[in-house]
Amino acid sequence: MKLTKIYDPREMNSYQFVAATGLVMTVVANIILLLIGKAVQNFEALYLCWIVFFVLGTIVNYNSTPDDHDHHHHH
Repeated sequence: MKLTKIYDPREMNSYQFVAATGLVMTVVANIILLLIGKAVQNFEALYLCWIVFFVLGTIVNYNSTPDDHDHHHHH
């Protein structure tokens, strides 16, 4: 099991990359909301969605073989 597939953007697939980006955007949005004193109902649900999305992407990544079209290096 390669841990780099979880934290290295070059090893991530598109699902993981989108989820990681979404998670970062959600954190930034959350900080802005805290700074301006606004509360959004069910905002935490966004974190759960991104985490589930990332986990599914990770599963897909681990199940894919290095020969899949998803990878950038050609033989």
